[in-house]
Amino acid sequence: MSLQWTLIAGFLYIEVAIVLLLVLPVASPTRWQKFFKSRFLQSLNNQASIYFVVLLGVLVLFLLDAIREMRKYSTSLDHTDHHQLNVEMQENMRLFRAQRNFYISGFALFLSLVIRRLVILISTQASLLAQNEAAMRQAQSATTTARSLLSQRTIGESAQNDSNEAHDKAVSELKTQIKELQAKNQELESNLTKERKDKEAIKSQAESLTKEYDRLTKEYTKLTQSSGDKKTD
Repeated sequence: MSLQWTLIAGFLYIEVAIVLLLVLPVASPTRWQKFFKSRFLQSLNNQASIYFVVLLGVLVLFLLDAIREMRKYSTSLDHTDHHQLNVEMQENMRLFRAQRNFYISGFALFLSLVIRRLVILISTQASLLAQNEAAMRQAQSATTTARSLLSQRTIGESAQNDSNEAHDKAVSELKTQIKELQAKNQELESNLTKERKDKEAIKSQAESLTKEYDRLTKEYTKLTQSSGDKKTD
């Protein structure tokens, strides 16, 4: 195996190890997110897209070269004289190497895309988990606030009910006092009416007595005058 294909094969093995690390439950998405946002990777983040495009370009070139080699040796194998065993074995070996290089470059290209997609998915999952935790905290704080408001409202309603009961009690007492005062007022009015009637009766009796007194006085005067006239005679 030549040097470039040895490097590509080593890169393929590294990609397989990275895929296993990302797929297996080795670390949580939050830890992977912290690792992805480390200083070293952040320094490479600005040029990561350029590196990735260059890597894909190199792998595509090696893949096309492997395809060209496969077609070349498969065509030459068809035109090889089967009586020459050494030549046929060499052509088969070259075709096998071309096919091996094709699979190596193809899997390396495929795993590069898979790793990129896995990194994006893990970062998205970590962001969603962080948003979920923030939403849960916000919901818990909102629930606590709602419970406190509900308890305050219950306390306020109980206090209002107590004040309403005290107000109703005071109103009932005032109504009772008003009824008592009305009863006393009616009693006083009836007494006053009775006194007025008694006063009018006494007044009428006094007037009748005055009239009777005047009448008796007049009769007495007449009798006195008549007795005086008799003595004179």
